Amino acid sequence: MESTALNGRMARWQIFLSEFDIVYISQKAVKGSAIADFLTSQALEDYEPLDFDFPNEDLMCMATAEQGSQEYHPWKLNFDGVSNAIGNGIGAVLMSPIGDHYPFTSKLDFDCTNNMAEYEACIMGIRTAIERKIKTLEVYGDSALVIYQLKGEWETRDLKLVRYRKLVLELTKEFDDITFHYLPRDENQMADALATLASMIKVNKLEAMKPIQMSIYETPVHCYKSRKRKRLVILGTKTYYNT
Repeated sequence: MESTALNGRMARWQIFLSEFDIVYISQKAVKGSAIADFLTSQALEDYEPLDFDFPNEDLMCMATAEQGSQEYHPWKLNFDGVSNAIGNGIGAVLMSPIGDHYPFTSKLDFDCTNNMAEYEACIMGIRTAIERKIKTLEVYGDSALVIYQLKGEWETRDLKLVRYRKLVLELTKEFDDITFHYLPRDENQMADALATLASMIKVNKLEAMKPIQMSIYETPVHCYKSRKRKRLVILGTKTYYNT
């Protein structure tokens, strides 16, 4: 109660606290030199000053990425082959560790069985992976015969398939690790669609094949405005996926 400059609220607090023998003392200002003196007395011997020179003001942070961080993450390959009365076609889809898809398709202009078409599709996908210098690959197909023959669990008795299997095993030497897995047909729809489309196309050898563009609409055309469409462009026997 010594200060006469207290406002009404502080005065009321002092009156309330006086009943409990509690004395209110105002906080004294701390001199800035006291903090500086304390920091000086606690200085570290290995102290290094901060470098405030930043190379680019637009960057929020900088980090060092390990080279080859995805080197040991496996790529995936789905393949399928189709042989019917219309024609023969093969399709394959490469999937990167981060989820990018790279589809490929080709039309087979020679007579072959369905199992031969499956091997052709598998070899096309494996060669594509080799061209991309992929070293770890998981191969998936819906042909139990081809998959289990390549795994060595089934014998290869058909003479037409012996050379195919031998070629695949030679190609596997280009990888550090390659495995073969069977999956149901309904989980291999993309490769199956590419193979079926290639088998149905009639190619005129005298003319260059024109590009085929497939668009995916997410809404009916009458309410479609400016939403982005996904495009699947097939040029010749090569397939390119654009978004």
